[in-house]
Formats: sequence, C-alpha cells, structure tokens
Amino acid sequence: MRGFRRWRWAVAALSVVALLGVACGDDATDTGDGGDTAQEDFPADSTMAKIVEKGEIVIGVKFDVPPFGFENPQSGEVEGFDVDLGTAIADRLGVKPKFIEAISDNRIPFLQDGTVDLILSTMTITTDRDADIDFSNPYFIAHGRTAVYEGSDVAGPEDLGQGTRTCTALGSTYETTIIPKVAPDTKIEAVDAYSDCVELLQNGAVDAEITDNIILAGQKAQDDKISLVGDDLTTDPYGIGIPDGETDMQEFVNSVLDEMFGNGEWETIYDKWVGSVTGEEPEIPADWGSLEDALKNYPCVERCDG
Repeated sequence: MRGFRRWRWAVAALSVVALLGVACGDDATDTGDGGDTAQEDFPADSTMAKIVEKGEIVIGVKFDVPPFGFENPQSGEVEGFDVDLGTAIADRLGVKPKFIEAISDNRIPFLQDGTVDLILSTMTITTDRDADIDFSNPYFIAHGRTAVYEGSDVAGPEDLGQGTRTCTALGSTYETTIIPKVAPDTKIEAVDAYSDCVELLQNGAVDAEITDNIILAGQKAQDDKISLVGDDLTTDPYGIGIPDGETDMQEFVNSVLDEMFGNGEWETIYDKWVGSVTGEEPEIPADWGSLEDALKNYPCVERCDG
C-alpha cells in the first residue's frame, strides 16, 4: 500500500516539476557530481577531513516534500531546495553528495547512529532536539499553517473540535505539542510521509493537515483543491542537523551558509524552488540571527518544547 501511495505521489509531483521548470535538462540538480577538490585543507583529525577521505557526504533529505526534497518522477533523481543546499556543501568539501530518505521520525536517530553525516530535512530548531544533536544556524524560516480540502467548513484550528481528524508527520513538533495546543480536541493522524496526508485529505479521511506553510504550498501546487486557511501558528527556523559534538562541522556548515547568504547563492536557490511556488519574497535567515538566537527567541521554541 505504501508503494502505491508513493507511485501516486510521484505522478502528482509531475505538475510541481513542470511548474518549477526543472523536469529535465540543464536546470536539474545533479546529485552525483561534487567538486573536484576540497576548497581548503582541513586538519587531519577533523570531521571534514574524514568526509573528504571517504569522497562522499551522506545527507538525509525528504523524498516526498516538494519543493524541499522529492524524487523527480521523470529522472528518478532527488531534487529540491534542501538537495541544492546539500550539494553546495558537498561542493565546498570537494566530495560527492549521497542523498538518502530521512522522514521526520528517523532524522535524529540517523545522525546518532552514523547513517548520515548531515540532515537537511525541513527540521525545525528546538531546544529538546538541540539536546540530542547539533544544529547549524537557521537556513530557512517557515510558518505553521492549516490546510483543508475543497468543500471544507474548517477555517482554522479553532474549528477542529471533537470528532475531527487532523493529519501531520509522525515525530514532528506538530504531532507532539502544536496541534495538542491549538486544536486539543481533534484526533491526530500521525503518518510517516506527508504524501500520506495528501491522500487522506483527498479521500476525506481527515478534516485538515497542520504543518509548515511551505510544505503545504508544495502540496497545493500539486492539487489546487487544497487550501491554506487561518493565521500563522508558529515561526519555524529550519536548521541543518549535525551529529552531537561535531563542532568543527557545525562551524564549517555555518561558514558555507554565511557565504551563500552573502553572495546571493541562497536567494538563487530560494527563487528556483520556493519563490517559483509561493510568489513570495524570502525571509533571509541571516537577518533572524544565530542558532543561539533561535533557541532563545523564536516563538516556535516556546510552543514546540512545552
């Protein structure tokens, strides 16, 4: 059944690929070619030197969340905002990126058991997660929203009372704290993949979906019967997940982000994947501050950690 859902998602994703103009050709992300050489010499005992020695960096991304990470149904390649950002990090190391699927529920375990070197998987920075792993500075700012399907009377989470069902990702902050606070009487349907939420919305098995606005915008680009309703529920700073204690890798990744914010590379990736879907100007994460600022000041931190 899961495979059937993945096939349906891939077919639907064709419309997103066409909208973004990256279905084939020169604009498609090449996930197999890193840079030829590392751009700097790293200390022999550093995390970066070990990755350079392997010649490959393994990065966990979403496979079903356009425009951040999704399998192109025509090429079979994984593409999206997070993929391009991961490729940029690999290029600066002079290695090839290898992208594997990381859903919300296994992102932290993958970092802890060494399955991946980094996680770029729409992961919100929170204090409880920061206790288990390290994060980069924020690289994207999202906002929690509510989505419904055509014909729904739900105008926001306040309408999700007893007898209603709300979909979100298993292991997400929406499942654990946000939905219980904004819609305490709804029954939460927590699923492995956001594509499952789309199908549940389409067949009427749930009344709403609550997650990040950009994820919902990607779903709406596939199916215009999906609508975003109500006000922003959260402010969610995405961070790159790094194994706990790898402060050298954290500093390196932050330096790459700083460079990309400064030279316009980040905005180019934003325009290619996100702006083309939402039509909105970007919120530049560098303008919001550092990881420490995120952990202290973002509204989501208060809501997500309970």
